[in-house]
Amino acid sequence: MRKLIFSLGLAFCFAFAVSAQNRIEFKEFTLDNGLHVIMHQDNSTPIVAVSVLYHVGSKNESPDRTGFAHFFEHLLFEGTENIPRGEYMNKIQSIGGTLNAFTSNDITYYYEIVPSNQLETALYMESERMLHPKIDEIGVDTQREVIKEEKRQVYDNRPYGTILPETMKRAFSQHPYQWPVIGSMEHLDAARLEEFMAFHKAYYVPNNATLTIAGDIDYEQAEQWARAYFEEIPKGPSEFYRPDIKEPVKTAEIRDIIYDNIQIPAIIQAYNLPPKNHPDAYAMSMLSTYLTGGNSSLMTKELVDKQQKALAVAAIPLDLEDGGVFLMYGITNMGIDPKDLEAEIDMLLTKVQEEGISERDFQKLQNIIENNLVSQNSSMAGIAQNLSQARVFFGDTDYINQELAFYRKVNKEDLQRVANKYLNQEGRVVLYYLPKSEEVTE
Repeated sequence: MRKLIFSLGLAFCFAFAVSAQNRIEFKEFTLDNGLHVIMHQDNSTPIVAVSVLYHVGSKNESPDRTGFAHFFEHLLFEGTENIPRGEYMNKIQSIGGTLNAFTSNDITYYYEIVPSNQLETALYMESERMLHPKIDEIGVDTQREVIKEEKRQVYDNRPYGTILPETMKRAFSQHPYQWPVIGSMEHLDAARLEEFMAFHKAYYVPNNATLTIAGDIDYEQAEQWARAYFEEIPKGPSEFYRPDIKEPVKTAEIRDIIYDNIQIPAIIQAYNLPPKNHPDAYAMSMLSTYLTGGNSSLMTKELVDKQQKALAVAAIPLDLEDGGVFLMYGITNMGIDPKDLEAEIDMLLTKVQEEGISERDFQKLQNIIENNLVSQNSSMAGIAQNLSQARVFFGDTDYINQELAFYRKVNKEDLQRVANKYLNQEGRVVLYYLPKSEEVTE
């Protein structure tokens, strides 16, 4: 009876995911200055998301001037020639909107969510940021200090906060992914105003940007405003620096110890992945969910619940444009040697490599993935971001409607295949995070 109820539950979840996966309709056009505009209409709620994706991230930086892309994520909130310093955020918030931004290795993304009757204001604000940014010594000096404080809070003073940068600098020996998105504080201190201005001129231009408008809009009016506010902005360079560097395949394991401000040890494993748009990316994403995605995942059930050797385990497939990292970590339970936890993790990975996963687990995994994809497009902010990234990373805005089909092509044999192909001990990075009290001083 329980099996019947479980099967019916799976069938219901699957049917729900399929029925809920409505097609995301959109219109798009490109201005003469190269700015690509994507519009999605949904008049069910009176809100609209406006976003601008600049195809520039930390990988576009010079090795001796890292952190510029993240720096501009902050600096472009300083104000413009027509918006006083410190008023950019206030203006959006005063009309009932919210705004934010983020920088990755590959992109910089700005967005506002505003009442739909304030769409014109949001478009004006983003056009101002693109056309008339305020880049001066006052703003540069201010944001240097802001970013230093962010680094202290997020990386330096946070337990396990340096896991990603410590992993990436070992996982990549050639590619610019080796340095952290936040960059080097020494590089930012050494940079002159002219260098910041040159970096802005090189990347924050219409023909390196995608404007997305999603929500309660009228297509004709939205296009009219987009043209009115962005068409006058001059086109940028005809070419943009994108590193053409292929990371060499590792043939030996890299192993190291990091002594951190922690009390409980952790074990980190990292394996290099193919580019974001590689067909194997879907199977690797599903594999990470199977291994550590939630309370019912393989490693959580085995290492946290059953053996109680870990307080927590997680796997993160950091899919990047030029090839990312499959990062796994486990925080040991009290009294557990990290070597014991690592051995158990390796045993479970070997089991998947040798035996694969059951049909029952695979069906459950499919349902989880499909519901996750539906959830990603359940808000205007999510739709705006996914539309822009579909075009930039996959060259086709309609990828937003095709992604589920790519996941459905994955079978359980693919999970076993990619586990063997990418999770190789010979080419991985292994880090032990240990308390500083255990560091031996000579």
